Parts: sequence; C-alpha cells; structure tokens
Amino acid sequence: MVDFVAPLTGNPLFRKGNFLLSEKNESFPVIESIPRFVEPDNYANAFGLQWKSFAKIQLDSYNGSNISKERLLRCLGAPLETLKDKNVLEVGCGAGRFTEHLVNSGAHVHSVDLSIAVEVNAANMGDAPHYRIAQADVYKLPFPPESFDTVFCIGVIQHTPSPEKTIEHLWKMVKPGGQLVIDHYTFDWMYLLKPVLFYRFFLKRMKPEKSKAMVEKIVKFFFPIHWKYRNNKLMTMLVNRLSPCYVYIKTFPQMDYDFHFHLSRLDTYDGLTDYYKHLRSKSQIEKILSSFHPRSFEVWKGGNGVEARCRKK
Repeated sequence: MVDFVAPLTGNPLFRKGNFLLSEKNESFPVIESIPRFVEPDNYANAFGLQWKSFAKIQLDSYNGSNISKERLLRCLGAPLETLKDKNVLEVGCGAGRFTEHLVNSGAHVHSVDLSIAVEVNAANMGDAPHYRIAQADVYKLPFPPESFDTVFCIGVIQHTPSPEKTIEHLWKMVKPGGQLVIDHYTFDWMYLLKPVLFYRFFLKRMKPEKSKAMVEKIVKFFFPIHWKYRNNKLMTMLVNRLSPCYVYIKTFPQMDYDFHFHLSRLDTYDGLTDYYKHLRSKSQIEKILSSFHPRSFEVWKGGNGVEARCRKK
C-alpha cells in the first residue's frame, strides 16, 4: 500500500490519536477512521448528500446486475485480475460502485473523494483487505507522485473546476509504465432538447437538502409517466421534452421498475444540482493526453460521452 503524505509538502505522515501528523507540525484529522485532507464544506456537498441518500443502488452486489463491472472493464480494456497486487488509485469513489470490483480484483485500492461519500464507501467496503480511503481533493492528493500502477477517475472529471487541470494532476500520480483510465461528458443534443438547463439554473443554487426535496417531487411526478409510455415512441419523445428526469429504461431494459425509479432519483439529482458540468469532445481529450507524450493512448466515444486510457512511458 502507498502511505499518505501531506498534500502540499509531500512530508511523510504518522498516526497519533485521531490525527495524521508530520514532523513539520502538519496535522490532518482522522474522523470515523477516515483521514480528512479537505475542509468539510466544499463544492461537492451535493454529491455527499447524494451518496448518503443513495448508498447502494448502483452497487452491482446490491442490485444484482453487472452494470458497473461492465463499464469498469470497458474502460480498463483488460480483465480485472490484471490489477491483482497492483497499487490502484480511484479518484471520486462515491459510494463504491467501482470500488467493490477493484477490491475484489485483489488490487491494493486507494480510494478518495472530495465529499463525505467516503463515509458511505467505507461502510459499503467494510473491512475489505488491501483497501484504504481518504477525503481529499484531486488537486491536492495525499500521495507521492508516480505511486500508482493504475489511476481511475470515472464519472468525475466533468464535475471538477478544470478538466484539463484535473487530468494533469491525475497523470502525475501514474508511475512509469502505468496507466490512467478516465471518462468525460461530451456534447449531446438531448441536453438542449430537454428542460434540464431551466431546472438546473435554480436547483444548483439551492442548499443540497432543499434541492434534493425538489428533485424527489419532480421524479415522483414524471417517472411513472416515463415508465407507462416506455414502449410508445411518440409519447416517449413528448415526455422527454417536458421532463428533466434522467432515465435509462432503454439502456438497461433487463432491470425492473424499482431499480429504474431509484436510479432516476439518483441521477436526476446528480444531473440537476452538480456545481460544475463541463463538456469535452473526443478531440479535446485526445489533445490533453497527447500533451503528456505518453507511450500510448486510446480515446473513444462511449458510456457517458468519451472514455480513454493512457499509458506512461
């Protein structure tokens, strides 16, 4: 496992009581057994509430699907067993939809998140071996540079202040010969055709608790209509023009009503309240990765937009 260091100075840390300390008098609290390297109040507060509220819905082990595992495998481009005994960094771990598969692969998993989702992740992973977690900022990661064989950041980069800066900081964590695995939102005309922008303008400015209550009412009203007319193309088009709900009925047709209803609650809250929502094209991601002069990289359209993996020389 990779030991924690002070994010800004790189000084080694040691545990003393409920703190991680350095010999230079740097101090970081350990709360509920989780090191905290950020202030509790930050732009990811809504995400923290999101994962506290929807702690398990996206976990394959809970919903009985392979949705998260298949996405992880597609991005990795190799069997999970290839991660066994490797040092892996997962940035933006959320509740653990990918963490559980990384842990089960036998990798040495180091998961971080900016929000209090780390508490949910830790509860979901339990006493998993070769796993540690911390609340930390991608721009101030508490690890030495070039420490990880694989760095994952899936479903996250578009929600950070600067995607370019975020990818650069992730790349710094990859050891020589290691790889970076990422994805990013890209432009979708449906985003303009649905009333998402209107709702998001107001909801993202509310306190998380208030915006969540509003989203619950929206989904409770619209989702049954989505479900009722799921096999009617004309009605589906009409409902999609009126409803801001994120629905995946056609994407995961094997899943039942309850799964889709709760997933819509989660993703609609996610999509209407995220503080940052950047869009980058395939060519823009290629440009960022090529600037690192890597040994190789691949970028393709898939998932939520663009997916990529990049290997360091």
